Amino acid sequence: MKELLRSTDPTVMAFASALLEGEDIDCFQMDVNMSILEGGIGIFPRRMMVRDEDYDDALRVVTDNGIPLGR
Repeated sequence: MKELLRSTDPTVMAFASALLEGEDIDCFQMDVNMSILEGGIGIFPRRMMVRDEDYDDALRVVTDNGIPLGR
């Protein structure tokens, strides 16, 4: 798996997930539990992961929709 984007904004992650699922690209959010443990103050970013073979298509989807990669 490759990291596609990272963000502390849960709405960005939800939007990216919805777009990727709409294109039949599987994605997985990492560090969700860590961000919950911090108390919701947004210090630790979540990471969106995709399969290596889906990375190029996923990158096109998020950049075409103006989602910041946060790297």
